[in-house]
Amino acid sequence: QELALKSLGSEGLFLFSSLDTNNDLYLSPEEFKPIAEKLTGVAPISEFEEEERPDPSGETLSIVAKFQPLVMETMTKSKDGFLGISHVALSGLRNWTAPAAPMSVMLARQFKAFLPPKNKLDLGDPWWIIPSELNIFTGYLSNNRFYPPPPKGKEIIIHKLLSMFHPRPFVKTRFAPQGAVACIQAISTFYYTIAFRIHAEFQLNEPPDFPFWFSPGQFTGHIILSKDSSHVREFKLFVPNSRSLNVDMEWLYGASESSNMEVDIGYLPQMELESTGPSVPSVIHDENGNVIDSRDPSGEPIQFVFEEITWQQEIPWEEAAQKLEVAMYPFKKVSYLPFTQAFERAKAEKKLVHSILLWGALDDHIQRGNNHLWEHGKPPSASLPMPGSGRTLRETVLESSPILALLNESFISSWSLVKELEELQTNRENEFYSKLADLHLEKYNFPVEMIICLPNGTVIHHINANYFLDITSMKPEDVESSIFSFSTNFEDPSTATYLQFLKEGLQRAKPYLQT
Repeated sequence: QELALKSLGSEGLFLFSSLDTNNDLYLSPEEFKPIAEKLTGVAPISEFEEEERPDPSGETLSIVAKFQPLVMETMTKSKDGFLGISHVALSGLRNWTAPAAPMSVMLARQFKAFLPPKNKLDLGDPWWIIPSELNIFTGYLSNNRFYPPPPKGKEIIIHKLLSMFHPRPFVKTRFAPQGAVACIQAISTFYYTIAFRIHAEFQLNEPPDFPFWFSPGQFTGHIILSKDSSHVREFKLFVPNSRSLNVDMEWLYGASESSNMEVDIGYLPQMELESTGPSVPSVIHDENGNVIDSRDPSGEPIQFVFEEITWQQEIPWEEAAQKLEVAMYPFKKVSYLPFTQAFERAKAEKKLVHSILLWGALDDHIQRGNNHLWEHGKPPSASLPMPGSGRTLRETVLESSPILALLNESFISSWSLVKELEELQTNRENEFYSKLADLHLEKYNFPVEMIICLPNGTVIHHINANYFLDITSMKPEDVESSIFSFSTNFEDPSTATYLQFLKEGLQRAKPYLQT
């Protein structure tokens, strides 16, 4: 390592390390491949594509990419005019104003990766197209990378699709939950409608600049394809844009894994792929099997007529999306309602509201920034947003069986972005909603606040995620507060402490709920 540093300098070693995936200080041909492709402009066909190459005379599907760049004003850093942030750091982001490939023609059979396995033929029963290989125990993948590893197997079609937006998509994200999940939304005699959700991210910078990671909250969509994958009737993939923030961005400021990292969140108005119509034969045969011209005598393309699909079984899109969400995030076995709906339901059912107020989304992939600083116990700088504690909560206590059971039994749950409640707070059309937002924001401390309140919005208990994670990492005898005492019934102190927090809230609410 010292010799390498002496030979290459810190920035040269940083680039070398980003390619040296097994850290043996030697570059194999496979590791050198991204540089070879960059210099020659030629990407060799992967082994899988050679083995599985679909019949070139099969049907082809035309797909268009639509992209509107990130709205820079929605980034937190924009409030002070990106003070202290070098222009170079954001250059990859600022220069990404259009899709890399506005249109692409693909073979229909390449989409067979979306077909269900034989044991997943029930409506809404999810399976993994790309399994997640990470969890809270395995940690995360390196930030110090510029070029995606070669995609394998079912990753290939997803990599190909996402490459229409940008040349460097990573189909396996650095943080859990990784991968792509799907379920059947509708079934006919010859067709499936498959709903899917993909977690992927892009690397916007190249050497000599430092890495800049662009991570949309999720990609979702559907495909209607024949059961033998010879025909695709419809395809759509998109980043949802209904919330006020939907992309996480992280960028390094130095030539090592431990270098300072900036984190921000922003809004991307549009990022979608859509088929222009059903897939069509690339070669047309007449009734005698002879190849005929794809244009009629007048030179017009031959028009194809497609049979109407009669669906025998189907579930609504919302239900399919919910099944995929729970597969990615088991904590979603509890319903998390929109903020105002949660209070209306709590009032009707005479329950308390269990609310999580946070800087970045709880059920999107934008709730991960700067996890490594938190998880290794290093205090982040004051300017550095740290939504990692939300991810830690999501993957531990909120997924545990005792917590799920108590939340389902006694609470109405909700999570909200601070930005959304700030907008609701200024809404004078509904004073009650404005007051609810006001009461919540009064108690909020960065980055995540867990709040228990009455149906009228009165906060009766709250705890900050950083404080919660601090006390659950301490030994039981070191915790002074009796409110968050450890229960011997559970081995996991986080679960025990969160359970105690919820029970304490129920206890404090008794006088109010009895009246």
